[in-house]
Amino acid sequence: MGARLRMVLDQLTHVVDQDQAWAALDLTRALVDTAPSGCDVEAIVPAQGEVAVPGLAGVHRLSLARRELAASWQMGIAPGVGGGLIHSASLMAPLVRHDRVHDNDQTTVTLWDLRAWDAPETLAKSAVSWNRAMLKRAARHADAVVVPTHTIGARLAEIAKLGERIRVIPGAVPTGFVVPLDATQRRATLTIPDRYIVVTGGPATIEAGFRAALAAGADAVVLDAAEGAEPRLAEIAAAAGLPESRARIRSALSAEDRAAVLAGAAAFVATDDVAAWPWRAVEAMTLGVPVVALDTGVHRDVVADGGAIVARDDIEDAVVDATGSGARRLSVLAADRSRAFSWHGAGERVWGLHADL
Repeated sequence: MGARLRMVLDQLTHVVDQDQAWAALDLTRALVDTAPSGCDVEAIVPAQGEVAVPGLAGVHRLSLARRELAASWQMGIAPGVGGGLIHSASLMAPLVRHDRVHDNDQTTVTLWDLRAWDAPETLAKSAVSWNRAMLKRAARHADAVVVPTHTIGARLAEIAKLGERIRVIPGAVPTGFVVPLDATQRRATLTIPDRYIVVTGGPATIEAGFRAALAAGADAVVLDAAEGAEPRLAEIAAAAGLPESRARIRSALSAEDRAAVLAGAAAFVATDDVAAWPWRAVEAMTLGVPVVALDTGVHRDVVADGGAIVARDDIEDAVVDATGSGARRLSVLAADRSRAFSWHGAGERVWGLHADL
């Protein structure tokens, strides 16, 4: 007998996290493409939500807008949602009591990072409290919690009593993530210099990236800087010896702009030590950019042999090599490793998860 998998698409009009919003859409497309014979996919969307995913069997539109829906589901109030197999690419899900054995109802959610627990200072207080509350609901009512790496899964097991309900399904880059034809013009518009490395990380770790840029004779372009963080990051760069004029700090960029910036980089340096899916590192590998990553469990899981994984004190030397004699080797390794991640594969594993349940 066939089954219908109901996918929560909550960020169609009100985007809270751009990476997770695109991940939800890409996963939905993959679920449609990989649906077993006799199975199909339905979208659950907030009021006014419009879905542009071909092949959906239906769209279940709720009466509440996304903001009100988040508050309602946090309190365990989910009228009008219905049952069946429900999957969410975030913690945003109707986590209420249901009967998996007799009614075949299942609810599974996804947790991409543990910032709300391990680095709450990087998020708004409201986001921290919402995520923590929803994980508590997931611990009571979710049939499975999907995480993108084994390291995040191990840490999650310390935070919440989930037992064998933790499952690992990696993410991937946005569909169609390629170097745009107007990449040079995009970099010029963003005032990106000719020779630079891309650096990611927070105030507590990013200094190593600035020092590496200085050692390699390159400027540093920071991606995904938090709103209002530019002055602080500029101070850290200056303290590391990199003048403010050589530290280009950028907040969230579109996928096309990110691809243009990453493609022109001599290397990508990931300094973040939080348990979080490294979206930019995977994008850099996809474009064949040499990757240097701080030695963490997440980077060992994801970057693996696709880049140089080193201790903080060794980042400078690793970047000098990555932008010099080791560039070609690391570029090939990065591109090879990136093939391990695809939304098609993720879709197949989500279907497999619900079949196992």
